[in-house]
Amino acid sequence: MERLDRFMARANSAYYARHDPFADFTTAPEITQVFGEILGLWAAIVWEQLGRPDPVLLAEAGPGRGTLMDDALRAISARAPDFHQALRLHFIEASPRLRAVQLQRFPQALCHERAAELPSGPLIVLANEFLDALPVRQFVRRTEGWVERYVLGGRFVELPAAHEAPVTGASAGEGEVVTGVVAEVCEPALALASLLGRRLATAPGAALVLDYGPEQSAGGDSLQAIRNGRPADPLADPGSADLTAHVDFDAFRRTAERAGAAAHGPLPQGLFLARLGLFQRTDRLARGLPAARAGALIEAARRLAEPDRMGRLFKALALCHPAAPVPPGFES
Repeated sequence: MERLDRFMARANSAYYARHDPFADFTTAPEITQVFGEILGLWAAIVWEQLGRPDPVLLAEAGPGRGTLMDDALRAISARAPDFHQALRLHFIEASPRLRAVQLQRFPQALCHERAAELPSGPLIVLANEFLDALPVRQFVRRTEGWVERYVLGGRFVELPAAHEAPVTGASAGEGEVVTGVVAEVCEPALALASLLGRRLATAPGAALVLDYGPEQSAGGDSLQAIRNGRPADPLADPGSADLTAHVDFDAFRRTAERAGAAAHGPLPQGLFLARLGLFQRTDRLARGLPAARAGALIEAARRLAEPDRMGRLFKALALCHPAAPVPPGFES
């Protein structure tokens, strides 16, 4: 019997060791090159706001096979050559197989298993669909109190929780709690928020997180699995599917703020990308292309930004030093 977060961590570790995740799902950088380009230029503007530190760490958390960073560096090289010269590339990646892929594509990069291993100095972090893969604990409110979910033989087993109520999620003990409600807590995400908050409170830097989940903490079981491109039972055949859960942006933001950082957002991804010029850049790329290719580019941008697709479910959140200017895209 395993606690859910430990089961999830073991299952995902096995999945990423043996599978190409991009055969099962598609992330924003794989949908259109414009996504990585405008995030790269976002980082370049932030670097200017920080006073152009040289050197500066540009770190990506969960870079996959490097598509986002490849597009970002191409745009930075063309539009912000001074930043390109100053940046030192770092990746945060737990999978040894993916680290090997990343280093083959970016031999100049340094890879780290954890964000805590990043060296000191000015820092800009990009994290797209990183937090959703971190393991969660689940608590359920029963008549006798809170219980925690464990996994045994492909099903949930409930044991009394060590605490009266979970620290975040479905009420955190505030007000009346409905019996049967599920509260999720992602301890690794909160630890990362605390680490970034402490670092950004005392040193120049910024972090940009894009992922999916509600703006406010809410109860509910969001654990899901994708196997062979289709939804699957997350408890069946561990290691054969990608397991994810919705990001609790409210808890992440509050944790970073308590650690000393300023937080901006979360904003709907569609609004954030539109403010950064998603559609203008897409239109420029589409000019002169055959109709089919131009239409595919425009459709890709709409997929990222339209509210009934990825534009509203996905959010953007930025962290920085309390005295730093508001990062691009988060202006009132």
